[in-house]
Formats: sequence, structure tokens, C-alpha cells
Amino acid sequence: MTRTRVKICGLTRVDDVVAAVEAGADAIGLVFYPPSPRFVSFERAAELAAVIPPFVTTVGLFVNPEPSFVEDALRHVPLQLLQFHGDEPEADCARYGRPWIKAARVRPGVDLVEFSACYPSAAGLLLDAFVEGYGGGGKVFDWSLIPADLGKRLILSGGLDPDNVGEAVRRVRPWAVDVSSGVETGKGIKDAALIAAFIAGVRHADG
Repeated sequence: MTRTRVKICGLTRVDDVVAAVEAGADAIGLVFYPPSPRFVSFERAAELAAVIPPFVTTVGLFVNPEPSFVEDALRHVPLQLLQFHGDEPEADCARYGRPWIKAARVRPGVDLVEFSACYPSAAGLLLDAFVEGYGGGGKVFDWSLIPADLGKRLILSGGLDPDNVGEAVRRVRPWAVDVSSGVETGKGIKDAALIAAFIAGVRHADG
């Protein structure tokens, strides 16, 4: 059985990064979208990235960014993977010389196979619930809307928490799961016990 990878996203405090790593997170997500309550400056992100050990991936999340903004982020922070959550076309995602993933906001009527085909060089697709605005909605979408084969590694997001992540892994069998609000006590404030419970739920579902 493939081990489901776990990304903890929207971290803003060093202690939370340490807790996520110690619990077994495979990736840490840093949000570079200023309207988000989980936004971190480049300087703060560099402090957080400094405590991420080898073989844990540092991910930068962007929403419809100007190229100069992403380039500034890459100069300040050792990002290994880029995550695009807006309406960016393939060319805008692929221009930075880093592996990248593209988020799709899922709702009835969205053709995910067609969406995937629009991003041929993406390392994976992150499926999130459709909400007004971008990201962080904490909403679960109907997993039955996911096609059997998207042709990309699937990262499941959207309203996951320690109580439902086991069912999500068993039903969808994604490559990875991504959580933010589901392990928080406040926006951007993670809880070490919730992180540990979330990852334990994934591991139990992996069998």
C-alpha cells in the first residue's frame, strides 16, 4: 500500500513547524497571498523554512501572483515546490524553474480531466472545495466528483480534519492530503495535538 503523503499548510509560527515535522509531515506550506490570514512575509517565511529539516518539502502557495513577486519569494525563501491557487495558465506556473502543483476548485460541472490537460507539466493537482475567494474555506466537497484517473498525482484538500481524513484516504486513495484550518485553534495558529491526530488518522487509513 502506498503511503499517503501529508502537507500541513498555512503555518505562521516556528513552534508549529517543529510540531508538524515531529509528527511526521512530509511538506510544510507557506502562504504568500496577502489577503489570507495565514499570509507570511518573506522574512518570516525564511525563519520558518530555516527549521524545516532535509527531506521535508517547503512549499510556497501563490494566488495569481506577479512574476516579480514569485521571483522575490524564491530569492528570500528556499522553496522546493510552488503551489498555484488562482487562475494562472500553464505558462505562468512553469516559468520559475521549480516543480509546481495546480489547485482546482471542485464543484459540479467542473471537468477535472479537461482541467488537468491544461496543466501538462504540473507535478500534481490539488483538489479543493469551491468557495468564494481563494483557499482556506474549510469546506468538504463531494469526493464522488473526482474522476477515476486524472493523469496526475492527486492531492486532496478541502475541509479535512482528524475526524474525516481517514475516510477521505480510504475512499479517494490520493497521493497526498493537505490540511490547514482542520488542525487550527485560530487562523494560522496550529495545534500540535490536532496535527498529530490528523497524521495518525492518515497512517491508520493507509493500513
